[in-house]
Amino acid sequence: MHTDTERCVRAVQSKDARFDGWFFTAVLTTRIYCRPSCPVVPPKPENMTFYPSAAACQQAGFRACKRCRPDTSPGSPEWNQRADLVARAMRLIADGTVDREGVPGLAARLGYSTRQIERQLLAELGAGPLALARAQRAQTARLLIETTALPMAEIAFAAGFSSIRTFNDTVREVFALSPSELRNRRPKSTVLTPGTLTLRLPFRAPLNPDNLFGHLAATAVPGVEEWRDGAYRRTLRLPYGHGIVALTPKSDHIACRLTLSDLRDLPVAISRCRRMLDLDADPVAVDDQLRTDPVLAPLVDKAPGRRVPRTVDEAEFAVRAVLGQQVSTAAARTHAARLVIAHGEPVDDPEGGLTHLFPSSDALAAVAPESLAMPLTRRTTFTTLVTQLADRTLHLGVESDWAETRTRLLSLPGFGPWTVDVIAMRALGDPDAFLPTDLGIRRAAQELGLPSTPAALTARAAAWRPWRAYAVQYLWATDSHPINFLPV
Repeated sequence: MHTDTERCVRAVQSKDARFDGWFFTAVLTTRIYCRPSCPVVPPKPENMTFYPSAAACQQAGFRACKRCRPDTSPGSPEWNQRADLVARAMRLIADGTVDREGVPGLAARLGYSTRQIERQLLAELGAGPLALARAQRAQTARLLIETTALPMAEIAFAAGFSSIRTFNDTVREVFALSPSELRNRRPKSTVLTPGTLTLRLPFRAPLNPDNLFGHLAATAVPGVEEWRDGAYRRTLRLPYGHGIVALTPKSDHIACRLTLSDLRDLPVAISRCRRMLDLDADPVAVDDQLRTDPVLAPLVDKAPGRRVPRTVDEAEFAVRAVLGQQVSTAAARTHAARLVIAHGEPVDDPEGGLTHLFPSSDALAAVAPESLAMPLTRRTTFTTLVTQLADRTLHLGVESDWAETRTRLLSLPGFGPWTVDVIAMRALGDPDAFLPTDLGIRRAAQELGLPSTPAALTARAAAWRPWRAYAVQYLWATDSHPINFLPV
């Protein structure tokens, strides 16, 4: 979008928050870059230039605006609605892959050379993987400076910097303030709880939290997830350790409280929570498309801004999808809870009732099949899945190619279209995944006068593309029992 100068200028002049994260405005006279909704008086059009990423602005020598804090914009929805190389690379960078494995590790995950990835990222985003990861480290550093009382040396290494000097230089260059000056700008009323980080996760309005948090609460696995005091809470398995997060919906943000065993996991934890709540979606684009169908239009108008509830762990969700085959929600939760108690890793939660991490694929692959209280066919499905996840024959992650992964899943015993598409929708993040065989969808379709047979409904849903996963959320909301588990 950043190449459409006229459209970008109009967005900046109208301070349109819908475009925050889509592009960044760099002001040639002040050498500052802003988000489109920056509250200051817009610069003259001839003094504006536009970039697709904060990293590109920083590489061009611009520093972040102190008023609108463009580094805290919602992420571009492009990276969650596309499955090409650039989108997959961006999801991996947000997940901290470059910091942990370097650019060669990023390239290995994607199956391309480092040169190809550098070239494509530079062409589309104006910055390579190192610059994009550096921008993320700067944002993480700012969060830790403003929300903790940690010494600067600890913050530097927790944010992923290799030295104190690099940390100091980067913060000064990006924010035009030293780390100490950033901390001194923190409101005096800020209350710091040792070991806990309190953050605000931004999103594009509107956001309807009902289906999002309602679904997560209704399917919560005891010991791993819970709804407590108006917040969805769960444990997190992270690259360097574990964490506990509490997410509370507010009118203009999601309040996030994180407790981490290793602060190096902060950017990964934030990225995964945002992904689970689908906070980088563009609800206006989605709802405008779905409103073109006269049957869906009243549903969208009644409760706009529905998101697709996703996951913080793709492998975990795939296991839970198999446990949910042919059983009720309550039964699926019971099966999962038994696995958690028997094979999950214990955690301490002084604030609530969370007791374990969901078992890893390695732990589940070691489970004796005869100990599983499920029919033989589903036991075979379960053991095949966890074995392939454990030996990396099958990989589910943010970098997964959606079409290729669908094909791999369909080749597994016991995996039919429903199971594959619910994994594509909730775990892989495909915004166009559709569930025409789902009982709740078929009941809703019948009630609304839509075709209720899978083939006819799929044909009708072609008009909803590429947002059929969001149409599923609106259709589920019409059913009194919206969460259903069907045959594979």
